[in-house]
Formats: sequence, C-alpha cells, structure tokens
Amino acid sequence: MEDVKIKISVLWLFSTVASLAVVTLVFMEPGVIAQIEKGEIYGEKIGPELLLVMAILYYLVPLVMAFLSLTLKDSINRWANIIAGIVFTVLAVLDLIGALESAMAAYGILIDISRVVAPALIVWYAWKWPKK
Repeated sequence: MEDVKIKISVLWLFSTVASLAVVTLVFMEPGVIAQIEKGEIYGEKIGPELLLVMAILYYLVPLVMAFLSLTLKDSINRWANIIAGIVFTVLAVLDLIGALESAMAAYGILIDISRVVAPALIVWYAWKWPKK
C-alpha cells in the first residue's frame, strides 16, 4: 500500500519539477526577458493575480498533494488524488493545446506532454489503489 503512496507522491513532485523546467527554459528564449521587463509575456499582461494563480496551480498544489499523498488515510487519499489528478490532467491538456497552437519550441511541447502523463498516471494509480 505504501508503494502506491510513494509512486503518487513522486509523480506530484515530477509535475512540479516539469513546471519549473518550462519556466527556466522559457527565460533562455531570445526576447523573453525584455517582454517580462515590459510587464507581459507572450501577449499576456503579467500582474499579481496571474503570478498568484501560477504559484498556486503550478507549484503549491502539487507540492501539497505530494505531502498529502504520503500522510492522508487511504480512502481520502485515493479520492483526493483522483480529483486533483483529473483537474491537473485537464489543465495540462489545455496547456499542451495552447503550446501546439502557438508553435511552441519542441522542449515546451515535450515537457507539456510529460505534464499530461504525470497527473494521468496519478489518476490511474489512485483508481487502481488496492482495497483493504
């Protein structure tokens, strides 16, 4: 049983690291830092609201879920991971669609694909959670 918890926790951590990788690599694209200095990126206005939403969705929630996956009781843990995993899979699919439509660099598409697979695997492992 603990094995499932560890797998799910590591997948949440993987999701966070993948998000950090995208942000890090985006900074290396020519012209991105100049856009950020002007208060926008890819045509989106950068404001405190956007930064708060990004901090919560891409970093805080997955890190909290990694911790909760190791500490919650099994039945609550299972459903929390199924629900959060579905939400994050949908968000990652939307990000991937946006990346494909904007002709994002190959590294971004590759990492976005991994950001779809990780929460989908979380849902899979949580769904197949061994019953007591």
